[in-house]
Amino acid sequence: MFWKIVGALIVIWLAFTVLGFVVKGLFWLAVIGGVLFVGTAAYGAIKGKNDPKRLRP
Repeated sequence: MFWKIVGALIVIWLAFTVLGFVVKGLFWLAVIGGVLFVGTAAYGAIKGKNDPKRLRP
């Protein structure tokens, strides 16, 4: 469940970032989307490291 939420947020932030770069007047949206994308990815990496359900190599 955790990874579904993190994955959905990453997709949403990535879409905001792309939309912000495509529409030149919405550059602020690209900046916010990029910051949120990196933050969500970092949060997922930190929290997911201790996930007991994660498959171990």
